[in-house]
Amino acid sequence: MVSVRSEQFQFSGRNLLSGILFGLGLIAFFDEVVFHQLLRWHHFYDRSTTDIGLISDGLFHAFSWFATIGGLFMFADLRRRQALWMKRWLGGVFLGAGTFQLYDGIVQHKIMRIHQIRYVDHVIVYDIVWNVGAAMMIGIGVYLVYKTRRHRKEEVAQ
Repeated sequence: MVSVRSEQFQFSGRNLLSGILFGLGLIAFFDEVVFHQLLRWHHFYDRSTTDIGLISDGLFHAFSWFATIGGLFMFADLRRRQALWMKRWLGGVFLGAGTFQLYDGIVQHKIMRIHQIRYVDHVIVYDIVWNVGAAMMIGIGVYLVYKTRRHRKEEVAQ
């Protein structure tokens, strides 16, 4: 008979990947709905016409849903196998969300300049809040994943 803990260890990588995909999709969905649609601060691609910006938002939205649904299918499979490791999965959610947000804030906003958070004077304040929020999510994710790794090592040692 295989224990639940043994199943969690066997599928620890899948728990992490499922959480990362879900977190990435969740934060991208939140960005799309709040900043693109409700507040209308920017589009995914602002270096062209509004029509192109809206099309780019639609593609970005589709990407976020593919990641979210993929992560949830993996989550359901882990539950079916009784291998869901919630702490590790949540660590993945925070890692995925924070990494995507930091990538967006540094690469897309500053290096590629395909859009800004908001087109105002002193955008640096928004950039700092955005990137510090991302770093905090990554920190929480790393802590949770580290705790499950340490716990796993303790279980294997026994």
